Formats: sequence, C-alpha cells, structure tokens
Amino acid sequence: MSETSHVLEARHMSEEKGFFERLLDFSFEHFITKKYAKLLYGIHLLLGLIVGTWYVFNGFQAGTSQGLLTLLLAVVGYFLWIVYVRVALEILVAMFRTAENIARASGGARES
Repeated sequence: MSETSHVLEARHMSEEKGFFERLLDFSFEHFITKKYAKLLYGIHLLLGLIVGTWYVFNGFQAGTSQGLLTLLLAVVGYFLWIVYVRVALEILVAMFRTAENIARASGGARES
C-alpha cells in the first residue's frame, strides 16, 4: 500500500507545473500564493530587518542618544512589522484555501 502512495505522489509531483509556468498562467487555474507563503514571509522579514538596521545605523551616525532612541524604535517597529506581515499572509492563504475548497465543493477542482 505504501508503494502505491509513493508512486502516486511521484506522479503528482511530476505533473505539477513549475514556478514560472504557474506565474505565467493567464487562466489563473493554479495558485502560487499558498505554495510560496513561507518564501514571501522570509523575504519580508529580511527586508524589515535590513530597513531597521539601516535606520539604527543612521541614528548612531547622528549621535549616541539618537542612535539608542532609533534602536528602541526599530525593535518595536520590527516586532509590529512581523505581526503585520504574518497576519496579512495568513489572510491571503486563508482566502486562497477558501477559494480552493469552494471550487472543489462545486465540482470544479482546482490545483494549488
């Protein structure tokens, strides 16, 4: 039984479209948001960290007290950025899962 499931999984994986094929799918039959949510989350966290570090660096160039204040504000801002990005991506993924479930229930099964 387990061999059959591995064969089916391998067949399903070989039939899946690649990233660029999904990206250029003008019929929007395949969603990419759910599949690449982890990557989007990581990229946004990295960008937030880079921006926060840049602000702190510029704050310390202006002066020590300005740098410490900027450091405190950057930590708080980065925490709020993490919460915002997480909630936004969870909403997007939930919307796409809902759309897939509705399509599956109505008979027009969509692949993720």
